[in-house]
Formats: sequence, C-alpha cells, structure tokens
Amino acid sequence: MKKLTAIISLCFLSSFHTLSAQETKDNSKNEKLSTEEYSKFRFGGYGEMVANFKDYGINRFYGGSDGNPKKDRNTISIPRFVIAFDYKFNSKWILGAEIEFESGGTGTAFELENSENGEYETEVEKGGEVAIEQFHITRLIHRSFNVRAGHIIIPVGITNAHHEPINFFGTSRPEGETTILPSTWHENGLSVFGSFGKGYASFDYQAMIVAGLNPNGFDRNTWVGSGKQGIFEEDNFTSPAYVARLDYKGVPGLRVGTSFYYCADAGSNSDKLDSYSSKVPVRIFTADAQYRNKYVIARGNVVYGNLGNSTEVSKVNIGQSNKSPYSRLIPVAKNAVSYAAEAGFNVSALFKSDAKIPVIYPFARYEYYNPQEKGEKGQTMEKRCQVSMWTAGVNWYALPNLVVKADYSTRQIGTGKVFGTGKYNSENEFAIGIAYVGWFIKK
Repeated sequence: MKKLTAIISLCFLSSFHTLSAQETKDNSKNEKLSTEEYSKFRFGGYGEMVANFKDYGINRFYGGSDGNPKKDRNTISIPRFVIAFDYKFNSKWILGAEIEFESGGTGTAFELENSENGEYETEVEKGGEVAIEQFHITRLIHRSFNVRAGHIIIPVGITNAHHEPINFFGTSRPEGETTILPSTWHENGLSVFGSFGKGYASFDYQAMIVAGLNPNGFDRNTWVGSGKQGIFEEDNFTSPAYVARLDYKGVPGLRVGTSFYYCADAGSNSDKLDSYSSKVPVRIFTADAQYRNKYVIARGNVVYGNLGNSTEVSKVNIGQSNKSPYSRLIPVAKNAVSYAAEAGFNVSALFKSDAKIPVIYPFARYEYYNPQEKGEKGQTMEKRCQVSMWTAGVNWYALPNLVVKADYSTRQIGTGKVFGTGKYNSENEFAIGIAYVGWFIKK
C-alpha cells in the first residue's frame, strides 16, 4: 500500500509544468495576492483538496492501553472552499465578505427549546458546514487609524492571522494551534486597525471587541478550540472579548507578531443563563515570526492559554444534555500550549534566473501541543493529549497562487515534553493535496 501511494503521488506531482524565471520571482509575492489593488469590485477566494493515507485507528482514547491500534485507512476531503468579494461604495467605505463551504456539507442547525425544559433540538444534519467567515463594513480614515464592523477574523496566532492555504507548508494547517484555538476563528464585533512608523520602525496593529467564547464547548481534546459561538441565530455578548495584535515589519522579509485575547467571564456567554456559578476568565497569549528571502521561508509560533475555574467548567459540561452539540469530554484543563516551527528551502533559487525550473520548497515542520498541559488542583490530565509531531514534505508551486503539496507526518503520543518519545502507539500518515488562492475578477 505504501509503495502504491508513493507511485501515485509521484505521477500526480509530475503532471504539473515547470515555471519560468519570471514566475519564480512572482511566487515570492504569493502572500500579497489577497491585498491586490482594485477600483470598484473584486471576486475570488481559496480552496483546498486533500487525500490522507493513515496507519492508525479513529480514536486513541478508546483504542486500548497502547492508544490507537495499527490499522490502515484512507480519507479524501475538501477541507474548505471559500468565495470572497470586496465592493467599494467609494474610496472610504468598503464592503467585504467571505463564505466558507467546509467539507462539502450544509452544517447542523440547533434550537434551544426553553418551553421543553431547555432541551436542544436538531433541525438539519449534514456532514459539513456553510458559514459566513467574514462580512464587514470598513471605513478608511487614515493610515494609522481605520474602523471595521461586522463579522471579522480574530488574528490570534499565526494561522488565524494568515489562514490562506499558500501561507503555510503542508497539506493541512499546523495541527497544534488549530487544535487548541478555533480555526478559522471569526466573530461578530468591532475592530480598529492601522499602521504606524516607517523604515526600521514599521508596525501594523489591530484592536477588537468581539463576541466572547462559550465554555459549553470547552473540552479535554480541544481546550477552548470548540468554544466558538455561532450555532444559534444570535451570539451572546454579555461578556465580550478583547483582542489585540501587533506586527513588526521594519526589516525586509521579516514579520514578528504577538497577539492577546481576554474574556473576563466566558461563562456569561453560555447557552443557558447562570450555567456557571463562578466567573470563567479566558486568557490567550501568542507570539509568531516569519522570515523569507530568495532561498528560505521560515516560520515559528507559540500559543499559551489560561482558563480560570476549569474545575467548575468540567463539572458543568459533563452534565450537559445528551442532545447538546457539545462533546462533554472532561476534564477541561487550566492551561494549554502549542509550539511550532517550520522551514522550507527554495530549490529553484540555486539555478540561473533564465532557466525553466520548477518552484519547489522541500520543508520540515515540528510541533508540540497539549490541550491538557496543566490542570487545577484535583484534576488528572489525560496523557494521550500530549503530542510531539514531525512533518516533512514538498510544496510545488505550479503557479504563483496554486500549490501542489505532499508530506509525511508522525505523531508521538503521551510524550510529556517537547521532542519526547511517546508511551502510546505513534500515528503516521502520508498526504497529498492541492490548494489555490486568488482574485478571479477585478474591476
């Protein structure tokens, strides 16, 4: 099976043409595609397709004392297909929107029937989701101060801030960050943003007040990653969240960013009033960096999260209705962490600029993440949530905004530390995929 997979992947990759020297040069600008200028209207989007070939079962927590059993299984999916458009009412007022089709489905709608003792009722059930990822009005005022209101991206962490599929190596988004945080994270709210300084002292900033997380969705495996609101027609705004992000861009090719998220009492945003007797504060700190030049692209990020009163959250969540849309897996930890770094080398940069050569980035990524990093007194953390993960592969840019990807990943489970050896069965998989991003029409 592994030999057959390798042959198929090589044939798949070899079907793409090589790029000219000019295309190679243009490829270094792929992250700027989403900011291309337009006069009145633009329409585009991004999408991904992935096939995975795995050697492990579907649930390491119930797979026996050794974790996931060794079992070959394969999957194929369209993780997301996003349609985007921007419209300028005039040079100062801009409408922006993105609609995401996730896993090819239509989502699940829930109602909370208070007339029936607060039970959840499922209206429609389907495998995937269709969601508004962004919908906002922007008022441009000054380079240093602008305002945006509506449904906006929460730029906490490097993946949420730069979530398009050509902005990371590998067939899937970095696993650690997207495990413990919502991804793509988008909420209703208000944002101010801008740039200040110049030369070696250039910065971009964002500051937001948005709908806070809902602790009904917090659980053992994803920490607060499943706490994003949006399953009801209205979001609770009793305890809003405050978000800030600052990016330094003063050195050519270098971007260094940090972000902070704070919600004073996420419990006030629960489905049912007074679910939690004590406040449930959420604090998330992140730092990330990227450096790119002709030869190398390197990225790294750190996420640290703190949840107050996690013991009470665990007690309340385990008692939720069986009909609720939440997992009820406990305990919910006090602290969660994720560390990651990846680097890719541009092979085409080794050749003469006038040569017709493929744009290929071999890369490697390391991640450690643990949604059960530390609990409150009396809590027992689940060791199978500790993951140390290596991914290595190739990104082939068939076009500046279209990339073919192939990679091999291995997870060490129950490591207890960064670069540790797992006490449970490792999980290994090979994946191939293709992704694009761009504007199809600009007027």
